[in-house]
Amino acid sequence: MGHSGRVSIHEEKTRPTVGQFWWLGDEPDDPAACPLRAVIFDLDALADLDLDGHRVVYNAAFAALGLSLHWSVERYQQLLALSDERQRVTAELRKRCVGTECDVLVDLLVDEICATKEMMFEEIILDAGVTPRPGLHDLVMDAFVAHIPVSVVTDGRRSWAEPLVRQLVGDGVVESVVTADDLIGPDKFSHALGELGVGSHDALAITGSTAGLRAANAAGLATVLIETAAGGNRSAAAVRTGYAGVADPLRLASCRRLHARWWDQHSPSAA
Repeated sequence: MGHSGRVSIHEEKTRPTVGQFWWLGDEPDDPAACPLRAVIFDLDALADLDLDGHRVVYNAAFAALGLSLHWSVERYQQLLALSDERQRVTAELRKRCVGTECDVLVDLLVDEICATKEMMFEEIILDAGVTPRPGLHDLVMDAFVAHIPVSVVTDGRRSWAEPLVRQLVGDGVVESVVTADDLIGPDKFSHALGELGVGSHDALAITGSTAGLRAANAAGLATVLIETAAGGNRSAAAVRTGYAGVADPLRLASCRRLHARWWDQHSPSAA
């Protein structure tokens, strides 16, 4: 797995022609017009980092500070309605705090909790029990066998993000990892496109949050959104609860179809 900058896994001459690995009956709407040349995952599409990562580290921070707080899966799922981690901590403390000094106490505690969690995150995350989403490996190996390069993007630091990617999908199957160490700002998907050497028209993004979906769409990418309670989202090529599924697993063939269909509907000629 490469660092910032493109690190090719396969020689170009070994790349199959587009369509070589399509399965009978699974062809995209117009594969010749919109070939899929790369897949870019947001890190939270590989695993549920909120519940299995951030929640676990926050609980460790609460314990380290001697606070009688512990976020269950159910409680943290409720708090995910708030988009910012600091807001979640504040909401939890305000729920438990009463009295005229509450505001001052909450502000002080929020700062301390968030700072402690940030400090502990790197040393805990690789041992937190984060597991890949069911069905992820099948899709990643589809891409690997078909010589479709895969990149992973994240707002996290390389020091923990790259080893976590290896832990989730294995060595040698991801071509590049774009982290907060590589750029400042939200343009991580465009950065990944540059490293892979493909245009936005040629890649499919897969994200695990609506924030990631917005960032991928802003980079001009057709995007699949993976979320626990899948619902409609007009800006996504598809919204799914996961990769696995007896009737319709998310595999490379279906990614090709979704990618082609998205561009059928969003190309200038379709307007």
